[in-house]
Amino acid sequence: MAVRNQLIHRSPPAVWAVLADPSCYGEWVVGPSESTPLDGAWPEVGSQLVYTVRLGPWATEGVTTVRHQEPGIELELEASFKVLGTARIFLQLRPWGEETLVVCDEHPLRGLGGALHNSAVEALLQLRHRGMLTRLASTVEQQHEVRHG
Repeated sequence: MAVRNQLIHRSPPAVWAVLADPSCYGEWVVGPSESTPLDGAWPEVGSQLVYTVRLGPWATEGVTTVRHQEPGIELELEASFKVLGTARIFLQLRPWGEETLVVCDEHPLRGLGGALHNSAVEALLQLRHRGMLTRLASTVEQQHEVRHG
């Protein structure tokens, strides 16, 4: 399993505000070029985002579904990307003094991604998480400054 941690210099409610805002996903999630909620309930269990991944002239869509959430504490998602199958992404927010330790755990569930899962895939997931969590921290910290600046 690809597990990575990131200390974000803001409180858990500030981090949760970004996770609960579907319009922010394009700012911090590595891969999708755009995302749109399929309903207005994000991040309620069962709610979904549709996203587009582009590589040059090639583009395809995927869907992310909320499987579990505890507001301000945990968000568990299942990302479905047609060709590759599905992956579980679990984000946990832990208070760390006045800051937040975000723990991200991702692994393939079904399809080609699960069948081809190996140590090389784990290394790629670690690189993806490094970028994603750094971008999440930046997004949270910038939004907090704009609101409280």
